[in-house]
Amino acid sequence: MDSRHSTISSSVSISTPRFRCFDPTNTHSPSPNHIPRYFSVLSPTSRNASMENLVNSEPKIVTGPSGYVLEDVPHLTDYIPDLPTYSNPLQVNPAYSVVKQYFVNMDDTVAQKIVVEKNSPRGIHFRRAGPRQKVYFEPEEVYACIVTCGGLCPGLNTVIREIVCGLYHMYGVHKVLGIEGGYRGFYARNTIPLTPKVVNDIHKRGGTILGTSRGGHDTSKIVDSIQDRGINQVYIIGGDGTQKGASVIFEEIRRRGLKVAVAGIPKTIDNDIPVMDKSFGFDTAVEEAQRAINAAHIESESIENGIGLVKLMGRHSGFIAMYATLASRDVDCCLIPESPFYLEGAGGLLEYIEKRLKENGHMVIVIAEGAGQEFFSESMRTTDQQDASGNKRLPDVGLWISQKIKDHFSKTKKMAINLKYIDPTYMIRAVPSNASDNVYCTLLAHSVIHGAMAGYTGFTVGQVNGRHAYIPFYRVIEKQNKVVITDRMWARLLASTNQPSFLDHKYVLGDEKEEAPQNQPINGNNYLQATTTTLGGPNDVAEDKKRQETPIPSINGNE
Repeated sequence: MDSRHSTISSSVSISTPRFRCFDPTNTHSPSPNHIPRYFSVLSPTSRNASMENLVNSEPKIVTGPSGYVLEDVPHLTDYIPDLPTYSNPLQVNPAYSVVKQYFVNMDDTVAQKIVVEKNSPRGIHFRRAGPRQKVYFEPEEVYACIVTCGGLCPGLNTVIREIVCGLYHMYGVHKVLGIEGGYRGFYARNTIPLTPKVVNDIHKRGGTILGTSRGGHDTSKIVDSIQDRGINQVYIIGGDGTQKGASVIFEEIRRRGLKVAVAGIPKTIDNDIPVMDKSFGFDTAVEEAQRAINAAHIESESIENGIGLVKLMGRHSGFIAMYATLASRDVDCCLIPESPFYLEGAGGLLEYIEKRLKENGHMVIVIAEGAGQEFFSESMRTTDQQDASGNKRLPDVGLWISQKIKDHFSKTKKMAINLKYIDPTYMIRAVPSNASDNVYCTLLAHSVIHGAMAGYTGFTVGQVNGRHAYIPFYRVIEKQNKVVITDRMWARLLASTNQPSFLDHKYVLGDEKEEAPQNQPINGNNYLQATTTTLGGPNDVAEDKKRQETPIPSINGNE
């Protein structure tokens, strides 16, 4: 057996089973203590014979006893057999000399779900991130590139900095290229040589020094550019649309049989990427949103019947609005896309605003940009208009609801109100990351470097239950993460704001009481239901019950 398969660290000895990415052609027998696990993979012969047909690679699923499932990530040796390996330069790196065991065991995986019952299956796992004892690139041969795509987000410059510095200082890689202006920068030939000196202070600035753009994805041109330049490591930073593009780039590189590692670092300020605990920049966004909420509170508190309305980011997921509300404790009402609400009638938003103003004399409302979109008429909706990333352009719900509130109180003449509308969206996106996100960005950058150097490709890196893991592209682009309004976190928010759920309890329980509800009452008679059904008001309940309901996916099993 090749010595490169025999050891993981100075204190661990383990043989490599056949399914392992390090050498899929190895036919040695597994060790007596090894539990067989299997997945479908092309043999070396079929790889070479059908390279042109490899457009969409099959997921690498490894199964084991007690319901163990590993959703593995691709490896260069899956389609380029017999690649040579090299000793990891970290073995002689002074910074790592004091670390007792700095190489990750090849069998280490991270569980997606950690709260389980006694007899429940072990469930889905992902490959643990970290340095491997053997790498598939010599430092001198590595020519890496970094590209940022999509909207801005706190922490972009920190990730760029730490990838460059990590490659330089951990692995001795001195050729790193920055691709300017997003995906189109690959074939527009806009580049910036990146060195530790160039990126030294960029983490103190917001935005991205590489520039960004939406769209511009031409797979053939991008891969042609990668191939012509001799690039063999591609680091792609962006949201779900960007990761979809990265997945297509990986498939084309695989089809051509190139020794190029494609790795993604997911970026979304809305925190709507599934599987992982959170995305970088989210903590900073929540912290920065406090400034807007605090300003709205001061404005509303300083005048009779003052209302402060703050619109925050969240096209489909209300995480920023929810966490900013919980952190603030000054918010009286939080509206998010996942929780339907209605304006008129008993139990509606307008009635609640009147009640709150009579009790406190002021009020603060936080609304996510994707909330209440069902209220816009077809003529007002911009469903046919999309940005370059394919996202639908949403009408400004903040301006709309501001006018509705003003019209209501003007029409009823019950009281005079003073409403102040604050939209801090672009201020939040453009700030540099805070201390917490800086540390998180550093760990993500180091993890993605370790994965690429170890030959993994077609993956994105993220924190899963507190541990960094390599996640296949298809898992982060298949759906969006959403707030679960039957979860205890949303219940905590309702307890904090004392707002109603805006759902009629008859709708939740059902007129015929066919079965007992699974959710618990919150704030007296207010009940919650995890559906994406929209409500126009109490009179629409019977109509909406006829619609097909789709459960909202859970947040990684966490609260």
